[in-house]
Amino acid sequence: MVSKKKKSGNVITLRFDDNSLARDLFGSEDRHLKDLEKRLGVEIDARGTDLRISGPDSDIEVGERILNQLYNLLKKGYPVIGSDIERAFRLLTRDSSANLESLFSESIFLPARKRAIVPRTPGQKAYLEAIRDNDIVFAIGPAGTGKSYLAVAMAVASLVKKDYEKIILARPAVEAGEKLGFLPGDMQEKVNPYLRPLYDALYDMMDVEKVEDLIADDVIEVAPLAFMRGRTLHNCFVILDEAQNCSYHQMKMCLTRLGVDSKMVVNGDVTQIDLPEDRRSGLLEAWRILEDCEDIAFHRFTEVDIVRHPLIGEIVKAYKRDEETNH
Repeated sequence: MVSKKKKSGNVITLRFDDNSLARDLFGSEDRHLKDLEKRLGVEIDARGTDLRISGPDSDIEVGERILNQLYNLLKKGYPVIGSDIERAFRLLTRDSSANLESLFSESIFLPARKRAIVPRTPGQKAYLEAIRDNDIVFAIGPAGTGKSYLAVAMAVASLVKKDYEKIILARPAVEAGEKLGFLPGDMQEKVNPYLRPLYDALYDMMDVEKVEDLIADDVIEVAPLAFMRGRTLHNCFVILDEAQNCSYHQMKMCLTRLGVDSKMVVNGDVTQIDLPEDRRSGLLEAWRILEDCEDIAFHRFTEVDIVRHPLIGEIVKAYKRDEETNH
């Protein structure tokens, strides 16, 4: 329970009943509270599990809603990280009736890590719902919006529940034009640098040894897109990452690999196309060609959905303005 007593002089006092959860809410060295102070323009004083928020009425009421909702999420087992303060602020200042719990209820539980991965924005929630409800999902958006990470989390959770027999994670190795012979090592060593982000996501969700065992048993396959040619993928969860760098024909090849009882997520950032100027992006072409197909979902992320460092959103917007002005 959170008890509240409102005093005169534009002050709200909150008392949290769980010391451990209150510490998680306040953040290390009260970092979360300091962030909220800065964003709201209020003063927050913490004494034990008691908080005193002072400032303009409208701002302290927003602060109260943010802290109460995040505390209730902690009580239900959802982790709260520093960037959640910013997202809660953005959501609840735009819509005072917004419910953070409905957003976090789309969480993906990973037994190996004994934690949940939760959508941090309404856009991420809609993306997870699209993946759950459709066999093919296209997602376009800037870096840092969780396109790849959330798709891998869904794939891992589905594998654990035995919804699928295999995960296939693919990327086009376009940076080297898929002519990798000049790189040292065998073929796997040549392509691994291009697939590193997918491995990183897997290692964040499962023990390294478990990932390596599943790869050795061919339950998880991480491979360049070219390795999918000529195959039919039954009972698989397929993720095509960095799809903006697929050619028209590569995309057609990939989509037509989908077999019975399989799911495919195709994602990319169309502001970072590395193809030669005379080659069309297979992701943009597929979006145009298939957009009217009722059984395929299309999802767009925006700068609002970026969940990396808060400055990333500002960087993306600054580059977008520059490109619209100068190109």
